[in-house]
Amino acid sequence: MAAPPLAEAVSDIRTGDCLALLPELEAASVDVVVTSPPYNLGLGYRQYDDRRGEEEYLDWMVAVATALRRVLRADGSFFLNISGSSRRPWLPFELIVRLRPLFVLQNHITWIKSIATPGDSIGHYKPVGGARFLNHAHEHIFHLTLTGDVRLDRLAIGVPFKDKSNIARRGHARDLRCRGNTWFIPYDTVQSRAEKFHHPGTFPLALPAWCIRLHGRPGAVVLDPFMGTGTTLLAARAEGAHGIGIELDPSYVAIARARLGLARGQEGSSFPQPGLL
Repeated sequence: MAAPPLAEAVSDIRTGDCLALLPELEAASVDVVVTSPPYNLGLGYRQYDDRRGEEEYLDWMVAVATALRRVLRADGSFFLNISGSSRRPWLPFELIVRLRPLFVLQNHITWIKSIATPGDSIGHYKPVGGARFLNHAHEHIFHLTLTGDVRLDRLAIGVPFKDKSNIARRGHARDLRCRGNTWFIPYDTVQSRAEKFHHPGTFPLALPAWCIRLHGRPGAVVLDPFMGTGTTLLAARAEGAHGIGIELDPSYVAIARARLGLARGQEGSSFPQPGLL
């Protein structure tokens, strides 16, 4: 699916608490939610306390998910990126069980940030010290829907066949097969926190872009209630979608607006270099 021109894409940024602002959105008005909320792992956000008690955090996330359910279309997709840690591994699973009354878990995608093969490794992660735990090289993307039967455009993020005879032998129209539910998306290498806009929880541009493409609706309305520095809105713009971002911290809002302005100025060309994404 070819993306419409960037000029057709619109971004709507709102500053404040998503629980206060989500009721302002029209019911059943959003095609795709792509978001990465705070993980409650003690990260250093500027205006959010990432050290809640576990029950308080889970109750808060259920309230957010309830608000998102109201604005999601009947055939919409909610892609929730979240992770635990070596010391708190249960949190993502505790959360997804809490969300079971609200959504169907249609797909569970593993975002692989670094992978090691014999004699080589690709990608990187934040290393952990000590001898008890393996380095944390993946996160979860829970694909939630209201019904469990939302049709996806799997080949929009497909990969070529290794054995080209499978194209005709298995009746495929083109040289693409489903990527599956393991997504290798490495971070761009940076040398300082400034290159990540001093935000502790960014994700690569490809992650929301693949989610939007997979959902497969031209001109989709894409919402990120924890917008951060605007990566989901950048991806929405690139895919010709209407992006809506909600962010508590005005300093991150300013960064998101600047990044979107830069992308708009580069219409018809490639995105900014990796260090700026």
